[in-house]
Amino acid sequence: MRMPNEEELEQEVLEKENPRKSFQKKLHKLEEEKEKAKADAEHWKNEYFRAYADTQNLRKQLEKDHMSAMKYRAEGFVDELLPVLDSFFAVLKNEPTDPNLKNYLIGFQYIYRNLVAALENEGVTEISPKVGDKFSADTMQVVETVESEGEENVIVDVHVKGYKLHDRLIRPANVTVSVKHKENKEEKTDA
Repeated sequence: MRMPNEEELEQEVLEKENPRKSFQKKLHKLEEEKEKAKADAEHWKNEYFRAYADTQNLRKQLEKDHMSAMKYRAEGFVDELLPVLDSFFAVLKNEPTDPNLKNYLIGFQYIYRNLVAALENEGVTEISPKVGDKFSADTMQVVETVESEGEENVIVDVHVKGYKLHDRLIRPANVTVSVKHKENKEEKTDA
């Protein structure tokens, strides 16, 4: 049999001497425990909501990352196809004089159109500026400049086409752009 501790003995004596005081003391102790339980419940409720919110945010971020990965999954593949597309562009840019080569050119054009159509189905678009168009820094890169008397920032030559996958630029178009003709300082001093 267990021996009662000091607090239990004191409680027993108090109950015998003054039952009302004893009851109030027990009631006060129970109210303290109730308040502590309420505070603990509120704490764990907040922890639960915080963990739930973190889980929802993580789920949303993972879904966003997954959608982005699916949307741009072909980027590496397209990047490796760029030299092939550039070769086609270079071949199709020149008009052959030999009639036999013209037949080959028709075949190359057919293959090139099919390849471009397949890439367009995956969300790839060509950036193919024309000579005389205005230069756009968003989709083009200047590789050379040529002095001109005419308008500035006009495309003079297209070296390679650029490509976008959906809204992401894979490679800018490389172009030659016109710049204003600058007078020589020597010409000014001679005059």
